Amino acid sequence: MAGIGKKASAIVMAVAMLGIAGCTAQYRNHGYMPDEEILSQITVGVDTRDTVLETLGAPTTSGVLEQGDFYYIRTRMEQYAWKRPQPVERTVMAVSFDQRDVVSNIETFGLEEGRVVTLESRVTSSSTADKTFVRQLLGNLGRFNAASVLGGE
Repeated sequence: MAGIGKKASAIVMAVAMLGIAGCTAQYRNHGYMPDEEILSQITVGVDTRDTVLETLGAPTTSGVLEQGDFYYIRTRMEQYAWKRPQPVERTVMAVSFDQRDVVSNIETFGLEEGRVVTLESRVTSSSTADKTFVRQLLGNLGRFNAASVLGGE
């Protein structure tokens, strides 16, 4: 009878261990994000689309245009037992190119509390760099005071 008691306690311990293991979070990483050492090899204003591909590798996705920007996306998922996996961390790195296919900006964004937050920006571009004269003119249409134009104030 003593052997049955040991077997029963071993089974109870195994079931308890499985129950505890089911409450432990499982983590998985999806996507690819270049590390800082590799990213430091990219120089804004010098490197081209081809050198970025060679140094950083293929992006997770790219812009909708044929020569669009590159986006590297990494998501860390957390899952408890049978529950649906939930994203706990998401990082997006955007590499922008100018008309000559030279890197014009590198920005890193995170997802915190459901909002996109800029984590890092390597270049601040001027607001008129990529705008034509007509686009700048039309962009200012909503910025004037109608009363001053009509002779009011």
